[in-house]
Amino acid sequence: MATYEAERATNDRGSAPGYGDSGNDGWENHLRLGQDVRFVLAAVGGGAIRIGREIARQHIRHLECVAINCDPKVQGFDEFDRRVYLGPDSGADTDTGGSPVVGGLLARAAGPALQRIFHGATFVIVIGSLGGGAGSGALPYILEVASRNAEVVSVFVVKPFRCEGERRALADRAIGRLHFVESFVEKRERGFATLQTLDNESLVATQGKLAFSRLSEHWASVIEEHIERSFLAPAEAVIEAVELSQAARVGPMNRVSEVEAPALGVVPPGPMPMPAMPPALPAAAGRGPEVELTFEVDTEAHPPAAQ
Repeated sequence: MATYEAERATNDRGSAPGYGDSGNDGWENHLRLGQDVRFVLAAVGGGAIRIGREIARQHIRHLECVAINCDPKVQGFDEFDRRVYLGPDSGADTDTGGSPVVGGLLARAAGPALQRIFHGATFVIVIGSLGGGAGSGALPYILEVASRNAEVVSVFVVKPFRCEGERRALADRAIGRLHFVESFVEKRERGFATLQTLDNESLVATQGKLAFSRLSEHWASVIEEHIERSFLAPAEAVIEAVELSQAARVGPMNRVSEVEAPALGVVPPGPMPMPAMPPALPAAAGRGPEVELTFEVDTEAHPPAAQ
């Protein structure tokens, strides 16, 4: 029920080269961003895919980009690492006719393929364009699968302009349904998930007349900033801190003295201090002392200042 093309050779946590080897080069060398710690961006629906293409073209470090739609044209978007066409295995084209019911049925039938995408993901960013069959109908089920598999889920939903009438009303109903996606709601209650609405109508007041081609660029910049500030930069800081902590125990030639350690943010030989908020990053099994890796996730994305 789903067609894959151009899947990136991404290692799962348990199958990365060298994972679990008995060598003595240090377990921290096997905790790799983009592999052991995965960042997945999933764009659902035509409008979301336009935003996702802008983000994918930036080649953001460690980020896997996935396009999901009921339109077979999705298979031709080479910017994405994975493209999922929610359609029949026969290869025949399908059309939701703008019906969320049809979009939901197609997404549910593609469950195994969606499971493969999100399994083992650490951070998932979902963009859903509402008002059509794919975004409004498929998004709730895709969000359910993502929330069951990922450690942290951040969702951005795009609402149509007020002049789009019924599409905007359909978007409001779709947002309401997201509050009943059980796995997602549970994550939000625990502080592991966020939901933000990107309202096209809000740009009328802040941006004035904005060309349609610039609309996707604007929302892409908002989401890129969120990914960098809330996920990538904190994860890199945590990994670097772990490496410094481990380096302090290597030996006399590489040891960080207790006098130098505070300046580097390292307190050898005890456990490394970390911020209090989740999520925990996965640690390579059987590689030295256990270190719980946690950091705080910024729950808000801030649009850039109006031009």
